[in-house]
Amino acid sequence: MTHAAPPLRFLVHGMHCAGCVSRVEQALDAVDGTVSSAVNLATHEARIRIADQNSVDVIQERCRQAIESLGYQFEATADHEHSSGESEQTSASEWRSFLILIPPALVVLVLSMSGAAFPGVDWLLLVLSAPVVIWGGRGFFVGAWQATRHGTADMNTLIAIGTGIAFGVSTAGVLLPASVWASSPPVYFESAVMITVFVLFGRLLEERARRRTSSAIDHLLDLQPTTAHVQRAEIVVELPIDALQVGDVIMVRPGERIPVDGVIVTGQSTIDESSMTGESIPVLRQTGDAVIGATTNQSGSFSFRAERVGDATLLRQIVDLVRDAQTSKAPIARMADTVSAWFVPVILLISVTTFVAWALLGTFEQAFLAAVAVLVIACPCALGLATPTAIMVAVGRGAEKSILIRSGEALEALARTDTIAFDKTGTLTRGQPAVTGIVCAEEFPENELIRLAAAVESRSEHPLADTIVDAARNRALDIPEVTNFESVAGLGATGTVEERNVCVGSATFLRRRGIAVDEFAANATVGQTLVFVAVNSQVRGRFELADELRAEAQNAISELKSLNLICVMISGDAEPVARSIAQAAGINDVHAEVLPHEKAAVIRQLQSGSHVVAMAGDGINDSPALAQSDVGIALGTGTDIAMEAADVTLARGDLRLVVEAVRLARRTLRTIRQNLFFALVFNSVGIPLAAGVLYPFTGFLLPPMFAAAAMAVSSVSVVTNSLRLKHF
Repeated sequence: MTHAAPPLRFLVHGMHCAGCVSRVEQALDAVDGTVSSAVNLATHEARIRIADQNSVDVIQERCRQAIESLGYQFEATADHEHSSGESEQTSASEWRSFLILIPPALVVLVLSMSGAAFPGVDWLLLVLSAPVVIWGGRGFFVGAWQATRHGTADMNTLIAIGTGIAFGVSTAGVLLPASVWASSPPVYFESAVMITVFVLFGRLLEERARRRTSSAIDHLLDLQPTTAHVQRAEIVVELPIDALQVGDVIMVRPGERIPVDGVIVTGQSTIDESSMTGESIPVLRQTGDAVIGATTNQSGSFSFRAERVGDATLLRQIVDLVRDAQTSKAPIARMADTVSAWFVPVILLISVTTFVAWALLGTFEQAFLAAVAVLVIACPCALGLATPTAIMVAVGRGAEKSILIRSGEALEALARTDTIAFDKTGTLTRGQPAVTGIVCAEEFPENELIRLAAAVESRSEHPLADTIVDAARNRALDIPEVTNFESVAGLGATGTVEERNVCVGSATFLRRRGIAVDEFAANATVGQTLVFVAVNSQVRGRFELADELRAEAQNAISELKSLNLICVMISGDAEPVARSIAQAAGINDVHAEVLPHEKAAVIRQLQSGSHVVAMAGDGINDSPALAQSDVGIALGTGTDIAMEAADVTLARGDLRLVVEAVRLARRTLRTIRQNLFFALVFNSVGIPLAAGVLYPFTGFLLPPMFAAAAMAVSSVSVVTNSLRLKHF
């Protein structure tokens, strides 16, 4: 689970099937300086891991040459901000070109199907078919020629051969005299035309559906405003977001989105951070507090100093993480890669065999139509789209739910996980002590005890002091002034409050001052820290402090168990404390008193039992265990460290997102399997059907135009099935 340097990304245009993807990846893997490559058919994006970050430009140029030598088009940017608009324009142009083909194609279909036999009908069919096949289908022929030049074959090869032979033979039937043919001249213009139209229509539908699979990136980028109000030389100017620099002081008005990450220097406001953290309740931010770009300012105005701009902002890091994950491959995709390597050559062989068999056993027309139908129906588009479309939608949906998934590999590993190990502090618990109980002496008011203790603790630097001060503020109590304040590091503090001597601290601290605490030291719960309060040398009460279990922890663990997952807790705390928290959460398997570097050994021990183990921690001190686990899950606020340390980052520290992440991963893997099953079964059934295996029993022979329609439907169906994940 180690993460290399940022990948090199670019677009590859002209790919249409799994064979194209396999060919491009092989070429990129052979480029000097590349470590590995992943090419996504759904986005046309290539992601390259390189050995030397200092040679990016050189390696990118080598990749460009490798791609263009295969006949594909290279685009140096994979920035969705700039490519999405161009993609929409390209799509509109392609639809207009397609619509021009419809009238002549319909006339050819009607004339052919009606059996029209007026003089010159074949010449009319030739004139109407030529622009559809030659101009409309030019991409098939160009792609097939480029593939042939490099000794390979792909989807274009199958379509070009099918339509080319149908159109060529039909043209020969029109141009050559009737005496050349043993029977009536062969005219199959409707097959060539409708194959072209159906395949082009299928591609346009696929492209429209693919854009929907990548909508998460566009949605994230839309969160960032395009301009910002920057203070420059005592005036405020409006600048493009790309012109901002670290150190700029930026003004934010009510209702505006915060442009970049920074720290408030003047003012305060409530900010809706739900777009980044998933937390629905707005939070108060004031001077000195950090603010996150792409979040929404609500009530007040403030100025903040920019600390992270451009690609360094949290939003851009999340976008890059989502984009990388959408381009990556899950291990299950290797099956499609393996199949695609030999798929087209095998289909060509089956088509030739079909033609020969029908030529010997039937008529030339039957042989011809069956061979063309095999070529057309077998195109492996659905196979190539089965995995990447599902991963793209799942990763995008996860990001919308504050679940950031690093890769397809992580997604599949999480789906196969059967054991989840949890860190205790900061993961199962809140990670901060809270007042869980207050015990007071008879006739001594609880609020009075809190006021006096908070007055002394307001001057203390002990980590627990703020907890008691917060207890007073939560009850809206006034905190009086303290004088004669004295503190003993790690033990307690004393001071004079409203002419009374108040002593706050541990039992040891009070005993050293001759104050008896035995009466109030009894009946403490395991895992609690006791803070005693004495007023004028008499103990008046105690605070019970503990790191509380997260409110949602018990429910989350219960739901994980319902998914047949084994839940384990790994903690550095003492055995009694660890078991107390684990029991409250509903976890029976506890590993306590484990040092941070020893947590990885516990994970290895679990893995040795053939378990697929996920580790949920804070992404920082649990990094050895996160690295050792099959899937590392970081709970936090989406910090840089957490995202770098884990395979899955939960931008909102809510354990219920662990459940959601597992369910999403399992649903995605199930969708991928459905897609692959459908694609493989479609070809397994469609190819024999096109070859005419049912003809001896039913007299049915699949027309090539229907084969083209079926092929288009299969591809669109796979993408549509993947899009169902958007509603997860």
